[in-house]
Amino acid sequence: MPAKKRNSSFFTFINLFPQILQQTLILPALALVLALLISAVLLMITGYDPLTSYSSMWEGVFGSVRVFTEVLLKSTPLILVGTGIAVAFRCGVWNIGGEGQFYAGAVLATWVGVHLSGLPPVLTIAAVFAAGVLGGGFWAVIPGWLKVKLKVNEVVSTIMLNYIMIGLTSFLVTGPMQEAKKLFPQTDEIVQAARLPNILPPTRLNIGFLVAVVTAIIIAIILFRTPLGYAIRTVGQNPETARYAGMKVNQSIIIAMLLSGGAAGLAGAIEVSGLTWRMFATISPGYGFDGIAVALLASNNPLGTILSGFLFGALRASSELMQMNAKIPSVLFKVIQGLTIAFVIAFSLLSRKTADEREAEKSEALTASEI
Repeated sequence: MPAKKRNSSFFTFINLFPQILQQTLILPALALVLALLISAVLLMITGYDPLTSYSSMWEGVFGSVRVFTEVLLKSTPLILVGTGIAVAFRCGVWNIGGEGQFYAGAVLATWVGVHLSGLPPVLTIAAVFAAGVLGGGFWAVIPGWLKVKLKVNEVVSTIMLNYIMIGLTSFLVTGPMQEAKKLFPQTDEIVQAARLPNILPPTRLNIGFLVAVVTAIIIAIILFRTPLGYAIRTVGQNPETARYAGMKVNQSIIIAMLLSGGAAGLAGAIEVSGLTWRMFATISPGYGFDGIAVALLASNNPLGTILSGFLFGALRASSELMQMNAKIPSVLFKVIQGLTIAFVIAFSLLSRKTADEREAEKSEALTASEI
């Protein structure tokens, strides 16, 4: 029986590259290009000049050192939240609560930063970071515990906890944690020792960006190079198989949520200690929700969130300049973001299908040769 003729396609070529390269670079880049092309058509249809628009976008990212560092600042929380969301998704847990976990980490980090004094800067910053991780991790473990103990749907519980924490934050900054002057709905500033040092003065870029990148790398190592990471991924692929193999499924889910929320809480701590120096009710412009898009664009690979976080940080930063210079509505950022994610998901499915067909053809060819 002759072997089937292998279908040649672009995705057959893509599958020649390592999977990590496909997930973190090739497919996201291809998706972004197509998203920009479609957005250009939409701009022309609505009467805008795509060249002017994308020129403003470029200037909003690479126009100067100061502009570029602002992009990195906007990328920092997206990398961390996206990394955390990726861990939860890999475990098969739909953590939609990154926003609430970001706020929880920011609140606890602010409290520590305001009241902790007398320690060297290194220890003070470490304490603020630890508080952020603890706050975000605790807020994520709640829906994790509800899922494994009471079978509560984590999508519902994490969304509800977002609203609870955002409302709790508003109460705290207008009540127990409000600044001593009682003038504005915000806390007092954190102590000087809790503030992150700048990397590139006089810009605002601080070491928080480096912390975000290192955190993504460490979590990637945990996820893909340790028994714990293997257990998390196995539970996400097939909980029953993991349970049959002797893995502690419930424990893996709780740990995955702890890592997920901890990363988002660390993002909140860095936002406070690196930029705002105080807590207020609207400290996040939606980092927790954009982090979901960052994780999806990176195919739930923590290493990929470094690039996808930068991409969405660049889109967010450049959208402001596009609105001022080219009079383009900032909603275009959401359009490009949505199209990019849709293309990445579609490309990933097609690439996986092509790889499966290729393996099936090899198996058939091997069987035919044995006959």
